Amino acid sequence: MDTAPDRRFFGHPRGLATLFFTEMWERWSFYGMRSILTLFLAGAAAQGGLGFAEGNAKSLYHVYLALIYLMSVPGGWIADRFLGQRRAVLWGGLLIMCGHVVLALHSVSTFFFGLFLVVLGTGLLKPNVSTIVGGLYSREDTRRDAAFSIFYTGINLGSFLGQLAAPYLAQHSDVKAFLERNGIDPNLSWQLGFGSAAVGMLLGVIQYVRGQKHLGGAGAPPRQPASARDWLVLKVGIGATLAVVAVVVALNVKGLLTVELIDRYFGIFLTIVTVGFF
Repeated sequence: MDTAPDRRFFGHPRGLATLFFTEMWERWSFYGMRSILTLFLAGAAAQGGLGFAEGNAKSLYHVYLALIYLMSVPGGWIADRFLGQRRAVLWGGLLIMCGHVVLALHSVSTFFFGLFLVVLGTGLLKPNVSTIVGGLYSREDTRRDAAFSIFYTGINLGSFLGQLAAPYLAQHSDVKAFLERNGIDPNLSWQLGFGSAAVGMLLGVIQYVRGQKHLGGAGAPPRQPASARDWLVLKVGIGATLAVVAVVVALNVKGLLTVELIDRYFGIFLTIVTVGFF
């Protein structure tokens, strides 16, 4: 697709602005939540945290990050075979937003379900939004490298602002004092931190939906329908995911699911999943 005449965004296609702000708000959301995650896990229950031991909190944090990056592989594959990058980014953004909303509910069970939604959503959004950036340009267009530099500026801007906003809302004494003056439990400031991540992703989704018209054919659904083999792989992947979730829920119900157990066997699980996928 030749988009050379379109120079409405600093000499680049207008669609780059849509992707710039989508990724900026997604990084606001991701790094904002990430900056308070370990503190919330290790925070005393009397202060609104979940009361995990510091070592266990760090282990869960590392498991979460590993899953985030692992899910980029199937997220990219699903977009290539079924959804197209544009729809994958939209669904990913919606899942991330819902995940942060669930995280803002003060419960251990809802907290981990919220992380699960964020992992799935990031897996769909993260690898595919960058692909759409490249799709705005023809292979001969010399602006492509500069476009990614502009796009990465949005990533850095969102990361910087998110890591200022979420910790401030979650734990700053001024915020706690404001809540207390208005008859609200100051420990609920954690929920403001997670809520700011949800609001950031909501803004990203809104401007993405409104700006999709500027993307042209970039990120469109696959031209060829998915093969029978692709559908089989997808069904097996969904079945395996549901099986893992069912096992985790069953262990949790019986009181057998501990952070130590997760920490001990997650490396083995990650290796099996990676080798199995490839």
